Amino acid sequence: MIITGMFLLSICTAAAQAPSAEAMTAARSLVTTMKLPEQYKALLPAILLGLRRTLTQDRPEIERDYDSMKPMVDAAFQPYYTAMLDDVAAIYANNYTVAEMRDMETFFQRPVGQKYLEKSPIIAQQTTKVTQDASHKAADDLRTRLTEALRQKGHKL
Repeated sequence: MIITGMFLLSICTAAAQAPSAEAMTAARSLVTTMKLPEQYKALLPAILLGLRRTLTQDRPEIERDYDSMKPMVDAAFQPYYTAMLDDVAAIYANNYTVAEMRDMETFFQRPVGQKYLEKSPIIAQQTTKVTQDASHKAADDLRTRLTEALRQKGHKL
């Protein structure tokens, strides 16, 4: 989900105007305060795990060599990592004023802001589940009601 989100964000960034240097500085600071660099660095192990199965084909001799390549992989990931952070900073810079970003950064530096950052992934998962569950229940109920209504109009379903 994170990778898909980053892909969509990078597409949106390409169409946007280049933000000012001041806006980018404020956005980069905000992105750092929001701990996005740590989240993006956490993507690398998942990427590597997915590639490991494909490339090593469960062969121990290849797995050992693969595991020994971590420094090379870290260096190869760095440009993508930097680009992700710059692209996300540009998105913030294109959608908020410098003053708004500074206000957000002030919020995220406070204990309640830190708690928000800590809890938001969990809350996002929980709200997504609630939304999906409600949508499935609504769809099932609506399907039943619509089927019955169409049958009453003489349709065979």
